[in-house]
Amino acid sequence: MGQEASSLVDEDIPPQTLDARSVEAVADFIIEAKVEKIVVMVGYSTFGVGFRALTDQQTGAGISTSAGIPDFRSPDTGLYANLARLDLPHPEAVFDISFFRKNPLPFYMLANELYPGKYRPTIAHCFIRLLSDKGMLLKLFTQNIDCLEREAGVPDDKIVEAHGSFARQRCIECKTVYPDDLMRLTVEKAEVPYCITPQCNGLVKPDIVFFGEQLPEDFFRNHSLPSTADLCIVMGTSLSVQPFASLPGLAAEGVPRILINKELVGDLGSRADDVLIIGDCDEGVRRLASALGWLDELEALWTTTQPVPVKGKQEPINEKTKDEIVADEVAKITDEIEKSLNISANHTAWVKQSLSKEYGITESSGGAQHTHDNDKDLATATERYEELSNKHSSSTANAQFEKPSITELQHVFPHMMEKSTL
Repeated sequence: MGQEASSLVDEDIPPQTLDARSVEAVADFIIEAKVEKIVVMVGYSTFGVGFRALTDQQTGAGISTSAGIPDFRSPDTGLYANLARLDLPHPEAVFDISFFRKNPLPFYMLANELYPGKYRPTIAHCFIRLLSDKGMLLKLFTQNIDCLEREAGVPDDKIVEAHGSFARQRCIECKTVYPDDLMRLTVEKAEVPYCITPQCNGLVKPDIVFFGEQLPEDFFRNHSLPSTADLCIVMGTSLSVQPFASLPGLAAEGVPRILINKELVGDLGSRADDVLIIGDCDEGVRRLASALGWLDELEALWTTTQPVPVKGKQEPINEKTKDEIVADEVAKITDEIEKSLNISANHTAWVKQSLSKEYGITESSGGAQHTHDNDKDLATATERYEELSNKHSSSTANAQFEKPSITELQHVFPHMMEKSTL
């Protein structure tokens, strides 16, 4: 397993390299010493499939947590329910190479939900990109498989994916590389891809380290790089799985090590030049960026990771909530009804006045009364009422208010659609 947390350095022991064990001192060191060999080590998101350490997710401290990537094991997610219906021996079996060979479908159901392109990089991912842009990043070691470092723009040659990722895929039998575009199409349909080599037809799997598989050669080729770093940053990891957990300890004595994490891990904090930023990863990164004078640049870079709107669709500048939309529709309809009622009242008053003058019909507490006893006069008055009513109603509506058609309100009341008379 990983390293047990060591005792913290005595506060009376001064740093060897930094002016103080503070964020501001780290920022001064980076700028004044012209640091250019920073090694960053990041751990699991809540999805956190490092696959040798699938249980190393309890803190939810990974730098991808704020991206919203779901934990497939949580009963609160539909993802978990979908996998449960497949009758897995245990949830982690979906990442077991032996189980995959027998039944690859559960993995591809999971991949359909988590494939790169569905989630936005976080501020922490963009900070790593910023280090690379400034020529300060020596190497990024990541346990995550979500490719969000790549989505943020960290160059491929700067990344060591200790447990693989969705970035590439190949046949598990003949090792033939499978095309990216075909893989995306297959995953989107939650189908199982097979080798494109004739007569092979082997299963295709992303280059993710499953239980029962070795770590990538790239990890072992670069394993010693932390020993050459002039600064190490450890973020969002519990450092509970070897050999990844050994990386921070390879930094030379006197090299500052910065921990941005929800809790103390490994032996971070035991050296004189260790600086601890305990809390949310994104907020810790913002603190460091602010001390460096990079905060505006970092936020601007993060803004560029916003998903591109679908072509032909206009994104609203200030998108309203569902409640606000309903409130606006109700206000609109209420206004239309009030106008209609006002017209009806004016119309009724006009008709009554006309009948009163022409036929002597008056209003009393008991309702409409007429002063004629002759039934013929009453019938004539009634016909005249209808004639005046229709005439005035038509002219008033045209002059003052155009009644909204039913079709204009169908998005609010679909049941009011006019039925065909055919």
